[in-house]
Amino acid sequence: MTIDRPTEYLVCLVRELRRLARDTAWVKFKVNVRRLEEIGEYISALANSAALVGKVFAYMVWGISDRDHAVVGTGFDPNTARFFDC
Repeated sequence: MTIDRPTEYLVCLVRELRRLARDTAWVKFKVNVRRLEEIGEYISALANSAALVGKVFAYMVWGISDRDHAVVGTGFDPNTARFFDC
């Protein structure tokens, strides 16, 4: 299965997820979580929860406020994130 999706598809998906009343077991909105260990824990929990409720996918959406689902952006850069500061 490919993970490449057209930009239009991703924009529509984020709009649809933002319409949810709140986070779910399979959708989390984050702004600036930087600890990679914490991100790993979230991903594991989301994947397990999605499987339990019969969802094929789980989503962690960066740059969306958890409180009101407003687009606020993020300072998190996965390309420069590191596990250790050595």
